[in-house]
Amino acid sequence: MRFFVSLCLLFSLVRITAQDMNGQLVDSMGIPVEGAYIFNHRSQAHAHSDENGFFKISQTIPGDTLRMGALGFKKIVVQITEQQTTKRVTWVFDEAAFELNEVVIRPTIDALKVMTEIDLQTQPVRSSQEILQKVPGLIIGQHAGGGKAEQLFLRGFDIDHGTDIAISVDGLPVNLVSHAHGQGYADLHFVIPETIKNIDFGKGPYNPDKGNFATAGYVGFKTKDVLGQNTLQLEYGDFGFNRTLGLFNFVNTKSNKAYMATELVRFDGPYVSPQNFSRWNLFGKYTARLVDDSSLSATLSHFTSTWDASGQIPQRAVDNGTISRFGAIDDTEGGQTSRSNLNLSYHKLLGEQTLLKANTYFSQYNFELFSNFTFFLEDAENGDQIKQRETRNLFGMNVGIDKKISREQKDIGLQSGVGFRTDAIDNNELSRTINRRTTLENIQLGDVSETNLFGYLNLEFPLGNLLLAPGFRVDHFSFGYVNTLSTTYDNQTVDKILFSPKLNIIYHADKDVQFFLKSGMGFHSNDSRVSVARSGETILPRAYGVDVGTLFRPHSKLLINTAIWYLLSEQEFVYVGDAGIVEPSGKSRRYGLDFGLRYQLTDWLFMNTDLTYTKARAIEEPQGNDFIPLAPDFTFVGGFNLTNLGKFSGGLRYRYLDDRPANEDNSIIAEGYLVFDANLNYQWSKNFSIGVSIENLFDTEWNETQFATTSRLQNEPTPINEIHFTPGTPFFVKTNLRYTF
Repeated sequence: MRFFVSLCLLFSLVRITAQDMNGQLVDSMGIPVEGAYIFNHRSQAHAHSDENGFFKISQTIPGDTLRMGALGFKKIVVQITEQQTTKRVTWVFDEAAFELNEVVIRPTIDALKVMTEIDLQTQPVRSSQEILQKVPGLIIGQHAGGGKAEQLFLRGFDIDHGTDIAISVDGLPVNLVSHAHGQGYADLHFVIPETIKNIDFGKGPYNPDKGNFATAGYVGFKTKDVLGQNTLQLEYGDFGFNRTLGLFNFVNTKSNKAYMATELVRFDGPYVSPQNFSRWNLFGKYTARLVDDSSLSATLSHFTSTWDASGQIPQRAVDNGTISRFGAIDDTEGGQTSRSNLNLSYHKLLGEQTLLKANTYFSQYNFELFSNFTFFLEDAENGDQIKQRETRNLFGMNVGIDKKISREQKDIGLQSGVGFRTDAIDNNELSRTINRRTTLENIQLGDVSETNLFGYLNLEFPLGNLLLAPGFRVDHFSFGYVNTLSTTYDNQTVDKILFSPKLNIIYHADKDVQFFLKSGMGFHSNDSRVSVARSGETILPRAYGVDVGTLFRPHSKLLINTAIWYLLSEQEFVYVGDAGIVEPSGKSRRYGLDFGLRYQLTDWLFMNTDLTYTKARAIEEPQGNDFIPLAPDFTFVGGFNLTNLGKFSGGLRYRYLDDRPANEDNSIIAEGYLVFDANLNYQWSKNFSIGVSIENLFDTEWNETQFATTSRLQNEPTPINEIHFTPGTPFFVKTNLRYTF
């Protein structure tokens, strides 16, 4: 009897003293470690660190053993003291070789971003083209040799330059609304690849905090707070390629960090008429960690780019020998662009379970592009060259609250936020020109204004292993356009409000298995010029989506994700080659399968692959005439990455894009391709490394971008509708020398 009473008293004591414990995890440079797992051996309780490295683990008593781990760091195993249960303790992770068995599937809506975390650990980003290709299933194509934003393909979308994917950097939006060249134009070339810390991504319109353009998905890049080392790097390659990179820490203390990065890239390309591409980037970031559990960061960046592009060429001109694959019909195409950004971010811990996140930003942007898609179709004497130009000021603010509400030993999550964005665009122009010098006719010329006010709310209710996450978003848009070609002043305006509900259900069986059902409504906005012309009707076309899938680890060294999905779009955007613009079309539906795999074959060899199958069709067109131009139905990307094999690292990557329809009746085919790239690096001393990379390893003849376009050459009596393309780069070698200090 005495033993039974003592046992009861012991259990009562444990129940009384067991409590929530708060901590923070940082790396050796004092940078918070996000996504680390914390596990209590006695209670089996577990937790994950947030973006500031903070965590709270329940049911903890003195004497408990905690195990903590994160990708790329050594495990921490500690026995908790009584003092540590009463105040927040900071633990420091030491770096270690990457191990896939350290991956923990987090019980969140965006658990799939662990795939990009693995890819960044095993194969760091080394070029601007690689930045977006780190997103599983995303394929890019460049049709101006690096000057224009890339053409994007994801989930059966030819997204053009960004119409159906929302892209941001540290909360700064990249997509540009009502752009002179295309709605949602997303030029990411102001980002220096070596400054990227991690990549957040999601597919489908399921996140309440993601608004305009987040239909096929979203990508959020986060830059580093501090550099691991100062770096000087020189790269040299075929076709006049050279790149100079500098990365410099100025301040690196526990409370203050500051660095600068600069990059200069030049490239002529394999073309008969050199593209004379030149891009200069400058990026600086300062971060202060304040004594009141808050942090303040400021980033300032500028980039400018100029190029002479050979542009798209007709297949018939190559077939009949008029030009080579790398020739040009109009070699006076090209352009110039620049963007300057200021972004201020503030994070503040309000109590133990409430985080305030805010940022405000300003961008000044200039763009001028000369293109010739149809050659002599409209003007047999002067040709059909067009100019697209604009000057833009973009500013806005985001304010969000992440809060945990404790109810009956459960933490209910609440994410809410408000914000705004304003674009003021002067002289948004489309004109007919000759040789980039003489303007023949102004087709469109005007000033655009567009403001988006928004708010969102998301709740996360834990029900055992189930997480129920309902949410909604509300957006108010104000569009304005002043046509300066009009003989009288005419300021056209229109307003629109849109509600977007979401519902996501996550079943987190354990740290190795997660099932999900995601659903929601999203949207992309129309160009302001279209919006005011339609008096606000169908100017915010919706997308309705649902995903069902799983993320699981059948083996400690293997991680797999699968999903079947469906997306209905109220409106498509179709590329119009003769005008060089994108115009709205009808309804469409897409459904398909995603599959991704990450596998650690040995301590130093990793494999990754992502494939997508999609069926995309227009709804309101008759069968056989309902194909969506350039919508890919099958993509397959992946590779093998070599890490920490003595002094060697490197990788082999491949990307496959299947044949796809180039027009609505599938009578013109955009040919697919399979291209391999490779790189190998050698660390010959503590401070010096050398490397070589090869694009198009097997010298495949491939077309990087393709369009079905009606055009006429100068000696042709009638127009012809056929494939116009930009040739993919042939076998291309680059070498690099890196010095770190």
